[in-house]
Amino acid sequence: MNIALIAHDKKKDDLIRFVLAYKPIIEKHSLFATGTTGKRISEETGLSVHRFRSGPLGGDQEIGSYIANDKMDLVLFFRDPLTAQPHEPDVSALIRLCDVYSVPLATNMGTAEVLVKGLERGDIEWRGVQKERED
Repeated sequence: MNIALIAHDKKKDDLIRFVLAYKPIIEKHSLFATGTTGKRISEETGLSVHRFRSGPLGGDQEIGSYIANDKMDLVLFFRDPLTAQPHEPDVSALIRLCDVYSVPLATNMGTAEVLVKGLERGDIEWRGVQKERED
C-alpha cells in the first residue's frame, strides 16, 4: 500500500513518535511525504520515504495528484487546527480528494491509530481489490 505522511509544523514531532510506535506495521508499505516531514521521518526512523515538495510549495497538491490518479491508498495528515495555514485551500482540496476517491484519511493521532491497526489486520485490502477490478 502507498501511504502519505503529512504534518503541519507543530504536529511533526507527534507524527514522528507515531511512526516510531507503529514502525513494524508502517515499514511494510511504500511511504510518501511532503518535504520537511519526509526528511525528518527518514532521518529519525531510518525508513525510506519518497519526498514531495513542502506542503506550501505544492507538496499537498502533488499528493493530491497521486490520490486522483489512484496511486495513494492511505493518508495520515496530522493537522494543526489551531494555527492558520497559508496554504489552507490546498489542505482542503487534499481532504476533499480523499473523500471523492474513497481514500482513508486520518487528520489526528486517534484516527491514525485506528487506520494503521486496520491496515495491519488487512481491513484496507479492498483498495487493492478495487484497483484489480478497474484494470
